[in-house]
Amino acid sequence: MTKFQSLPIGERPQERLQTKGPKALSDAELLAIVLRSGTRGLDILSLSHEILRGIGSLRGLLRMTPDELRAYHGIGEVKSLQMQAMIEISRRIVSSGEAAPLMDSPDKVFNWLKPIADGEAVEKFWVLSLNRKNRLLKCEAVTSGTATASLVHPREVFREAIRNSASALICAHNHPSGDPSPSQADIRATRQLREAAKVVQLDLLDHVIIGQNEHDPGGNGYYSFAESGLL
Repeated sequence: MTKFQSLPIGERPQERLQTKGPKALSDAELLAIVLRSGTRGLDILSLSHEILRGIGSLRGLLRMTPDELRAYHGIGEVKSLQMQAMIEISRRIVSSGEAAPLMDSPDKVFNWLKPIADGEAVEKFWVLSLNRKNRLLKCEAVTSGTATASLVHPREVFREAIRNSASALICAHNHPSGDPSPSQADIRATRQLREAAKVVQLDLLDHVIIGQNEHDPGGNGYYSFAESGLL
C-alpha cells in the first residue's frame, strides 16, 4: 500500500494539517486524512482526487452507497466503513447543533436540511416544530418510502408538532430526482395540511421541497409553497 510516507515532505496531508491547520487543506487532502493510505500504484492524494472527480464535491459523499464507495480501487471494507461513519457524523452535527436555528425563510430551511436530504435515496417527510420566534425546537422525519409513494397524513404531522409544544411548523420533503417541482400529489397533500392546521390552530408557515440546484429549473434547489402563494 502507498501511505503518506511515500509523498514528498511538505506535501503530506497529515504534516500540513499539523503545521497549517485544517482550513489550509484542500478537499482532497482532508479526504486523504480520513482514508490514510492509497493502493499499489496510486498514492493517497491521487486516490482522493479520483473519488472527488467521480462525485463532483465532498457533498457528493452524502449520496454514495457502500457499494459505490467500494467500487473505487483502494476502498475496501474497512475504508468504506470509516467513510460511512464520517458521513453519518457530519449529518448528525448538522441536524443537532446546539444553537437553535432561525427558520424564517425557505432558503434557511433548504440550507439546513440539504446535507441530510442529500443522502436519501427515497422520499422522506420532515416536520420542523418552531417556537414563537420561529426558532427550531425539533426536526423529525415522520415518514419514509419510495419516491412515488404518498408519504404523509395530517395526523402524523400535527401529532409531532403538538407533542413538541410548537407554536408553528414547517413541513419539508425531498425529491431524490433533484427536481423540486411539486407533483399533483404534493399539491393535494399541502392543501390537506393547510386545512388541518386551521382545525388544530397551529400556523403552517411553509412546505418546502428539497431538491438540488443543478436539477432545479428555477436554480434555487428548492420549492416553497408559501413563496408560490399556495399556503
